[in-house]
Amino acid sequence: MSESAVATSFKQIFQQICGNGASEVLQGTVISENPFKVKIKGDDKLIVGPNNAYVPWHLTDYTTKVDIEKRDGAIDSLTFVDGDHHHMYPTSPPHGSTTDTAHQHALDTYNIYQATIKVYNALKIGEEVHVLSFNHGKQYFVLDRVAK
Repeated sequence: MSESAVATSFKQIFQQICGNGASEVLQGTVISENPFKVKIKGDDKLIVGPNNAYVPWHLTDYTTKVDIEKRDGAIDSLTFVDGDHHHMYPTSPPHGSTTDTAHQHALDTYNIYQATIKVYNALKIGEEVHVLSFNHGKQYFVLDRVAK
């Protein structure tokens, strides 16, 4: 691509920035999950694997901490209570106590702080990925999935 050409893709933008041939953006297809392997498009012999490829954290299954707050969201859930707590039914005329009666409560708010969540985002067989080749094709970094 000439210096004056307008880059229209992520790959072209990156190659314009690098420019020296030491790095380039390739596309590949995941052919194995464990061990992780990517077959590079246009070169049937080039398979990137665990010995020469880096996969970023966001493209793996990982556990992280989160805060969940209802804020402007909605709750579509009822909490079931087994009757072992006490309050009066808020109806008129009074219908008595909940002490021995299983019942439900609608939640008005829902907040969880410092919770742990598992994110299942690992690359799967057949997914297409952008791969950065660097160090003159001796090492590779998986950038992201190819948008469909």
